[in-house]
Amino acid sequence: MKCRGAVLSGAGRSWEIREIDLGPPRAGEVLVQMAVAGICHSDDHYATGDGVAAEHLAAIMATNGIPVPDLYPMLGGHEGAGVVVEAGPGVRSVQPGDRVATSFIPACGSCRWCSSGQSYLCDLGAGTVSKVMTTDGTPRRHLGGEPLTAMTQLGTFAEYLVAAESSVIKIDGDIPFHAGSLVSCGVMTGWGSATVGAGTEAGDTVVVIGVGGVGMNAVQGARAVGAKHVVAVDPVVLKRDSAPSFGATHVVASVEEAAPLVRDLTRGVMADRVVLTPGVVPADLLSPAMMLTRKGGTCVLTGLSRYDELPVPLVLNDMVLSAKQLKGVLGGGMNPRTAMPMLLSMYREGRLKLDELVTRRYRLEELNEAVDDLREGRNIRGLIDFQ
Repeated sequence: MKCRGAVLSGAGRSWEIREIDLGPPRAGEVLVQMAVAGICHSDDHYATGDGVAAEHLAAIMATNGIPVPDLYPMLGGHEGAGVVVEAGPGVRSVQPGDRVATSFIPACGSCRWCSSGQSYLCDLGAGTVSKVMTTDGTPRRHLGGEPLTAMTQLGTFAEYLVAAESSVIKIDGDIPFHAGSLVSCGVMTGWGSATVGAGTEAGDTVVVIGVGGVGMNAVQGARAVGAKHVVAVDPVVLKRDSAPSFGATHVVASVEEAAPLVRDLTRGVMADRVVLTPGVVPADLLSPAMMLTRKGGTCVLTGLSRYDELPVPLVLNDMVLSAKQLKGVLGGGMNPRTAMPMLLSMYREGRLKLDELVTRRYRLEELNEAVDDLREGRNIRGLIDFQ
């Protein structure tokens, strides 16, 4: 079938709305008509080139037997929700007519990682940036006869998508599409980073650096599990002004401003947890973030940095002598198949703010405007509305 989708032809380019060809779902796959797609900074990494391995890094990867993905042309989008139109042979968890949210990390349920409760590390995830399906190794998306990469095997910036059953999760029929879309990445990642990843406990002081579509949910998560102080750090006035309504007790514009505030709040002990969720994490942010972290505390790295930022300045003796932990977290360290229903249940009960995260809705044709708004900090979360 043919449908419209947003395609990126290379780093530094704008998104183009093109007619793409989708093959029918095969065994273990579903066809979904999209209703809503979230616009996340992870998609923009491929437009700016931040998510592309530089030449010297590509050489290192090749030397170590790590395949360098053939990224472009790429069909964008990994957050979203819609309705199953068709299910291929063997699909059991969903059927036509079901509402589903996408999962940017597929979960096979049987690999070592899924079996040990770490489905965010599922072996299928290694093949999510590829022109072929994880199900049978053949392409399902084409542009002018050429196979298309789909962002994390999804491509939610299109009217329809074909995905593996492992990449969609059924949601209740009374859940609004925008809520399903939001929990599919940004909300789960932020919430989990502050709760599961950082291990926030009642009475803690938590600093969240970068309070956009991910960080704002780290603020919500930290406050929900009982943090006494939640300090939101962001240079954008809109985000600082919004943060208290999501649970922030204090807001500042920079890490430099956060340091004396946290020192005062904790009588010199410093923060129990620091969560890094800016759209792009500069390498020189790591050292001051670790200095914000108390002895025995945890600094969680959720946001991505540029691929070519290899040297990272850290005071290693401070890490050792103060027993601090710097921890990478993917998907908030949560299992999408349990986390997304849990978060939607909290939303239904009024204990999780989702509607308030949506700053603006766009048509597919307005994607580049939406990306500009993302880059300029004019949105907490923007959505493409296909309805």
